[in-house]
Amino acid sequence: MAAKMGFPLELALRYMRSKKRAFVSVGTVFAVLGVALGVAALATVMSVTGGFRAEFREKVLGVNAHVLILKYSSDFREYREVMKKVEDVPGITGIAPFVINPMMVTHGEKSATGVLLKGVDPARMPTVLDLPRHIVEGNVEGLRLADSKPPERRRKSLFDDPTISPPKKGAGDGGRSPLLLEIEKEIALADDAGPGDAGAPDASTAGREGGADDEPTSDDQLDGGAPSGTIEPDGGFQTALPDEDVLPADVDPDPCRDPESVKRLPGIIVGKTLKENLKLELGSCVQVTSPTVGYAYSHGAVLAPVAKQFRVIAVFDAGFDQYDSKLVYTDLYEAQAFGDSGDSVTGIEMKVSDIEQAREVARKLDERLADGIYHTMDWEELNHGLFTALRIQQILMSLVLALIIIVAAFTVIATLIMVVLDKKKEIAVLKAMGASDGALLRAFLYQGAIIGLIGASIGLGLGLLFCKGLLIYGFPLDAKVYFISRLPVQVKPVEFSLVGVFAVLVCLAATVWPAMYAARLRPAEAFREQQ
Repeated sequence: MAAKMGFPLELALRYMRSKKRAFVSVGTVFAVLGVALGVAALATVMSVTGGFRAEFREKVLGVNAHVLILKYSSDFREYREVMKKVEDVPGITGIAPFVINPMMVTHGEKSATGVLLKGVDPARMPTVLDLPRHIVEGNVEGLRLADSKPPERRRKSLFDDPTISPPKKGAGDGGRSPLLLEIEKEIALADDAGPGDAGAPDASTAGREGGADDEPTSDDQLDGGAPSGTIEPDGGFQTALPDEDVLPADVDPDPCRDPESVKRLPGIIVGKTLKENLKLELGSCVQVTSPTVGYAYSHGAVLAPVAKQFRVIAVFDAGFDQYDSKLVYTDLYEAQAFGDSGDSVTGIEMKVSDIEQAREVARKLDERLADGIYHTMDWEELNHGLFTALRIQQILMSLVLALIIIVAAFTVIATLIMVVLDKKKEIAVLKAMGASDGALLRAFLYQGAIIGLIGASIGLGLGLLFCKGLLIYGFPLDAKVYFISRLPVQVKPVEFSLVGVFAVLVCLAATVWPAMYAARLRPAEAFREQQ
């Protein structure tokens, strides 16, 4: 085997050297540099785009769970039974309920809208979320007050009120419930009595006798005791309002005014950006207002905004501006109090041992809960748009930069064609001396492979240096645009190896045509052209 490779390899190395006995020819140098630059650019970009994807995944999973169980209804009060039913599914390492709703957060004269208030169970939350690891100020102690309990349902529907019976067929009252009959009776009594007391004369006939059409000519003709004269006050209708409308504390109690009252408020955890926007500090009192205003068809009533005060107990820094500015955490029971559903949750979130198996775990949960009213979502499905865009970006940028290696391959083709044209006479002599077509073919293939290997090795080394330099320098980014503060870089040996293999294969493919041309060259034709 060594003897078989010896002559073609030696010929390939000889043709790569310069005529002036330099170490390598100029064409070979440019071919190697072209491949090296293409490999370095492709390896660096793949590391950066892969770093973006890994960084976003870490940020998303840092404050979110891996798998969710949701219900096709806004009333999810049986969540404890569902948790017991699925907690033994293989792969699940943590499970907890949660409530999430959009709110408005206010501190002093500053406010932030569109903030997501997430209610979590303080005991179960660390087993599902990495939130404690991202806390930079304070801690989660005090998130739940000692006497906290699930809220009661403020408004009851027709199905929850035992005093309201459903209509019955064939009843003598037309199937109406006792409550509706009582309301109709009250309306009938009011119609009989008129606007005043029972038996009182109507206001339209007051002051008249026998319903005559006589009009009263003066105020003296009004019924006795009726007020008469002007109602204008002595000072006139002009008045002045106070500069500041201050209500007594017993009329408008504000717990944020009293430091002792603030200490007794439930805790809330805010993001670093939201803290800066609202000028918050640990221990600050913030007001969270629910913007849910409108008609509730399930309760038949108009919902008014609900406002509650909280005390800032911790600040987290997820490194993802979208979360740091638009997400806050509080106790599950406090978040439930903003709604009318009582001890109901938005869903159940779980953490799995291997995030790559999250979709498989979600399928197992669907099989366990196969009743049609629950559905599951894994982290990739929940953030499908974000991760799909990142994947497409990585693929497209890699394809574009792969063109650099293909362009470098044309340099390899040009170099080998120049070698073949320059060495026609030598090739003819070698063939006349008995060199086979296969030996000459392998010689030029070896030359392309050597150019590819050297170029790929240099390129991978340069790419690794570029990536290390970006990591050390920490190229800054605008967090409001890119959601992260520094350029992420993730060096994967597998991706680097694939780039090197791709470069070598492209160089080998580029040498096929010049090598076949040299192998098919006839000695007589070569000598004839040299004359």
